[in-house]
Amino acid sequence: MNDSLTDQKLLQVDGLTVDFFTRAGTVHAVRAASFYVNKGETLGIVGESGSGKSVTAQAILGLTELPGKVVAGQVRWRGEQIIGDDQDAPKRIAKIRGREISMIFQDPMTSLNPV
Repeated sequence: MNDSLTDQKLLQVDGLTVDFFTRAGTVHAVRAASFYVNKGETLGIVGESGSGKSVTAQAILGLTELPGKVVAGQVRWRGEQIIGDDQDAPKRIAKIRGREISMIFQDPMTSLNPV
């Protein structure tokens, strides 16, 4: 069994930058966010309202909607690029979203089903 740090990283975010392009100008919602989560770890993203927490999570899952756009950086899941400049990244994120990686949105009462 290989226990190197690289092999333990489940999620790796490098330089993730998300901008929103509006008539009033560009809003820099997330600027060069970088972090990783190892196997067995839990990560909480904490910040003030409007600081980019939800935008970061949505970008990681490939859920950024117009007028927003991931303009830089990459996201890797188990070593494979799922967000970034790789042409096949959208196909890979679609296969794992909801199966291996998911998000509970801000209003958990409408997101969780107790049945």
